[in-house]
Amino acid sequence: MTSDIAQSLSVTGPTRLVGRLEVPGDKSISHRAILLSALADGRSSLRGLSDGADVGHTLAAVIALGAEVASTDDGVRITGGRLRPADQVIDVGNSGTGIRLLAGVAAGLAFRTELDGDASIRSRPMDRIATPLRLMGAEIGGPSGGAFAPLVISGGGLHGIDYSTPVASAQVKSAILLAGIAADGTTVVREPAVSRRHTEEMLLARGADLTVDGTTTSVRRSALKPLDESVPGDPSQAAFWIAGAAAVPGSEVTITNVYLGAARDGFLDVLRRMGAELHVISEAGGAFAVQVRGTQLRATDIEPEEVPGLVDEIPALAVAAALAIGVTRIRGAAELRVKESDRIATIAEMLTGFGVRVAEHSDGLDITGGSSLQPARVDCHGDHRIAMAAAIAATAAPGSSRIDGFDAVATSYPAFADHLALLSVGA
Repeated sequence: MTSDIAQSLSVTGPTRLVGRLEVPGDKSISHRAILLSALADGRSSLRGLSDGADVGHTLAAVIALGAEVASTDDGVRITGGRLRPADQVIDVGNSGTGIRLLAGVAAGLAFRTELDGDASIRSRPMDRIATPLRLMGAEIGGPSGGAFAPLVISGGGLHGIDYSTPVASAQVKSAILLAGIAADGTTVVREPAVSRRHTEEMLLARGADLTVDGTTTSVRRSALKPLDESVPGDPSQAAFWIAGAAAVPGSEVTITNVYLGAARDGFLDVLRRMGAELHVISEAGGAFAVQVRGTQLRATDIEPEEVPGLVDEIPALAVAAALAIGVTRIRGAAELRVKESDRIATIAEMLTGFGVRVAEHSDGLDITGGSSLQPARVDCHGDHRIAMAAAIAATAAPGSSRIDGFDAVATSYPAFADHLALLSVGA
């Protein structure tokens, strides 16, 4: 997929963002829809899946595990419920969500599964899922003993546990819940703060025996039913256009069909505190349109308890902070250091290149905004969200900027450059 996307992107600013578009299907929901369809006994129809490489790897994974997948006019049809051992190592590419959720699925399957990915995946911590899955009875090994990919998982024969996660992470929680639907007894996951609830919502929709009480989720062994479902647009992708337009006077953007469910609209609250002119309009099917007009923003503080609900949107918010008057402080975001890149470091490097004053902390950033940006050459370090954040920042810098490694956007938003050209209007 990366062959169709330039390795570098040049952006000439300043420009305003003006127009209307729909972003790709939500990546987090797409992963889960595919996996739950493969586990359900029967035929599911999925529309609007993310067209990024990450979700493509998850689709290939369920095929390798024996699910039947057929293309339709508007999506895919998956016939699941009869999974078998894969004939080869399952490659998740660059997807942290993919490998962690697949590990939970594999733990519940009574056979051996090997999961691997690219160099970035091999550097990301896996003991946070290996520990609870072992407590449930799965055997998890590999060259690092399960601390990092590749992971070798021998599943089946699981029992429920009562587990408190050290961090609020939807990926960790989901891995445990996906194993829990195949385990005897009750599996309880307790989090220190609310994280995204896609897995809970989607398991309930498919008939799982699951309850949610605050930051505690309980699930029991469940047979899942197939569903026909449409995946709404990804708020993490919409955030780049919304934050970029909000911070530049004269911009006016509408993003349609955006998912804004539990723990996914936190970035809008941050932008509102910064003075953004936002309007959210309900649409058919439970999605929303977000309208934004550019204005002069002011700095805010992003507190630790907010971070689990907007961790993927912080690169976009960092660009808004660079254009806002004052110092924006982000704390409690140490999780950013173990994403596709060390995002605390790469956001700091990217914004510094644009002439922004940034102080880096172990768990966050201080971003001093309000000054004019300067053109920059940015290395996105193989991170799709850094590439997109840099492209948005470049629209506010007078002159030509270059983003190297821009082809990383193929993992989540292959059409990003086309959409940037569609919305860009000369200042």
